[in-house]
Amino acid sequence: MTGPALSVVVPSHDRPLRLRWLLNALADQTLDRDAFEVIVAHDSRGPETDALLAAHPLTAAGVLRALAFDAGTAGPAQKRNAAWRAARAPHVLFTDDDCRPPREWLEHALAAVRARPDAIVQGPTQIDPDELVVKLHAPHARTQVVELVGGQASIWAQTCNIAYPRAVLAACDGFDDALPVAAGEDTDLAWRAREQGVEMVGAPAMLTFHCVEPATLVARARESWRWQHLPYLTRKHPEIRRSYAGGGWFWKPQHTKVPFLLLAATLLLRGRPAAALVATVPWAAGSMPGYGSSWRGRARAVSELPGSAVLDVVEVAALARGSVRHRSLLL
Repeated sequence: MTGPALSVVVPSHDRPLRLRWLLNALADQTLDRDAFEVIVAHDSRGPETDALLAAHPLTAAGVLRALAFDAGTAGPAQKRNAAWRAARAPHVLFTDDDCRPPREWLEHALAAVRARPDAIVQGPTQIDPDELVVKLHAPHARTQVVELVGGQASIWAQTCNIAYPRAVLAACDGFDDALPVAAGEDTDLAWRAREQGVEMVGAPAMLTFHCVEPATLVARARESWRWQHLPYLTRKHPEIRRSYAGGGWFWKPQHTKVPFLLLAATLLLRGRPAAALVATVPWAAGSMPGYGSSWRGRARAVSELPGSAVLDVVEVAALARGSVRHRSLLL
């Protein structure tokens, strides 16, 4: 072997502890270290990330390389582009700095890309079992789950666990730098590749784990504002509307019921609380979290509805803004 068979690309921003856990998991892989390399591209503000990358055992072993941007200047698309272009392997495996794979991840990934060398190969992503308790107790926690329904890849092509032939990345000129945040840039790349005839397949054995980040309602609402860029994706790939709700005009099914929330708010402001409560029923019926049929589970589900209503309204507002900006209606 004259070089690595896999290049693992990781964009990072101000997550030195999470990044350490990911790198430690990569150092513990069953795949021989001669078979892979790791490239971390980051624009972290503090010195911790640089210190971690310089001192990590993978760096000393010649497996890990780092690409540093000025603090806070690069989006995930820009960092991934810089990293895959520096990659030496024929296949590039993308993951994120908030993931932590099991020991066999790279071994399964290499087998999967060798079985389908010309295809985009996606593995499933599950909640990190060590952090599942956080998800169960923090109503606004952030995580990522990717299910391969019927063993097929997801149409969203999430970059937490997906491998591309390097030649495909070059032919597509990588990710679209016009998207400054993580909001559909991974989906856009996969769809552009598909338009060039590249197949996208699922590899169920290529499993990785995603962390659970507890967050306040305010923090989640601020984060939701990034979805204003989804109409840009829809404008570039109109056929993706088939996966949306409400005839292709609503991102999520519960968004079709957001007008009932706005009606309820209007009724409440006019001093009609009973009518406002009734107006929320169509939305609540489709948005109630599932915590079982016990009184405690039902009480928790009801208590989380106001927060869910806030997030749905913020998401629809962000999408409405993006619809105007990108001239493509999506709510």
